[in-house]
Amino acid sequence: MTKPIIGFIGLGLMGGNMVENLQKRGFELNVMDLNKDAVAACVARGATQATSAKELAAASDIVMLCLTTSNVVEALVYAEDGILAGIKEGAVLIDFGTSIPASTRKIGADLAAKGAGMIDAPLGRTPAHAKDGLLNIMAAGDKDTFEKVKPILEQQGENVFHLGALGAGHTTKLINNFMGMTTVTAMSQAFAVADRAGVDRQQLFDIMSTGPSNSPFMHFCKNYAIDNNSDLGFSIANANKDLGYFLKMVEDLGTRSQIAEGTSANLQAGVDLDMGNGNVPEIFDYFMKLNA
Repeated sequence: MTKPIIGFIGLGLMGGNMVENLQKRGFELNVMDLNKDAVAACVARGATQATSAKELAAASDIVMLCLTTSNVVEALVYAEDGILAGIKEGAVLIDFGTSIPASTRKIGADLAAKGAGMIDAPLGRTPAHAKDGLLNIMAAGDKDTFEKVKPILEQQGENVFHLGALGAGHTTKLINNFMGMTTVTAMSQAFAVADRAGVDRQQLFDIMSTGPSNSPFMHFCKNYAIDNNSDLGFSIANANKDLGYFLKMVEDLGTRSQIAEGTSANLQAGVDLDMGNGNVPEIFDYFMKLNA
């Protein structure tokens, strides 16, 4: 069976590795990114550079996005020379980023009016997993549309989940990141409070890691707070963005999350102190300096 032509916008660490994986598996790709070097690397492996999102969509059977924010996604979709203007009937847009579910559903409805489908498919794991096609993919959308693109998703993910109606993937990712980033923030402050109280951080870890609080996130925090090894690979700025999206989502659901509000306030404080590019466990440094 002929492989679909894929258009891919967003060639950062994750997106660039996803494209490389698809190219190794024999897919033809149209690519677009503001980073000329990232585009050139894909073109050197056989990809075609698109000059606009409209051009890319018109030349592709599946359009994939791996972008930073809902605002960026909406700008690319709704621009005069954007995806909506060029997408073909029967084509599918897949958003691999972390977006606001309400925005995702709005885009999906507008695509459906043009006879195109949409899947939201946020990702788990790392850019290294992306290069080998071993991501976790939290996909959602119309079941027939999902089944249509599932074989391609399985080329990119070791675990591909279908979570329900459009927006459920982004909802699940935001809940997941709320839990994860709150855990990291709380554990980082735990190490800082122990230090201030004269309790050895290593001893605190040795005790807590033998009980139910033990988790990979605890180890990421320990690696920084004790071993000075910042290896989580997810920035304070990105965590702050995702917590903001989570808060917007719970507001849209008619409720609130005071826990998320607290985590968000601490992450925002880190961003305000120019710590945004650091990995999330580095919020420990903020707590070490925090005074009443």
